[in-house]
Formats: sequence, C-alpha cells, structure tokens
Amino acid sequence: MDQADVLPGVRVKFTQRVESRVDAWDTEVIGTVLATEPMPTGSWFAHGKNDKLWLLRIEIQKDDGEISRLTLDRNTRIEVLTA
Repeated sequence: MDQADVLPGVRVKFTQRVESRVDAWDTEVIGTVLATEPMPTGSWFAHGKNDKLWLLRIEIQKDDGEISRLTLDRNTRIEVLTA
C-alpha cells in the first residue's frame, strides 16, 4: 500500500513489527485516519532537513475514541478497511 492512500476519513489497520536481537512480534492498531504529517525526530545525527530525520506520523481515532499517533517505518504494513 502506498502511504499516499492514507487520507483523513479512511479506516485502516496498521500492523507494526517490533524486532529485537532474538525475537520479533507484531502489533495491530485499527482506526480512522484523522491526519498525516511528516515530522522530525529528535535524532541529531540524521543529517536530513534541519539535521533531523523526518518520518511520516499518522493520527488515528480508534473505535473506543482513543486518539493515537503512529510513526510509520519500514516494518509497518497498512491495510485499508474502508475508503
């Protein structure tokens, strides 16, 4: 899935893989996209724009009303549930 398809109002499922030295596990988050925005990290060594590493952040509202902000990385899978 292309990150450009993640627009406000779209219901999505994010699956993020967390890897450690000896193991890996997946976590899922389902909700409706409220906003998408590239934001800088606190990384001082990234040598990107303004010496920051910029990552796409997606704000979603879960079914129970909780608002979460997710950071997408190479281990994130996105599935559109409804457009």
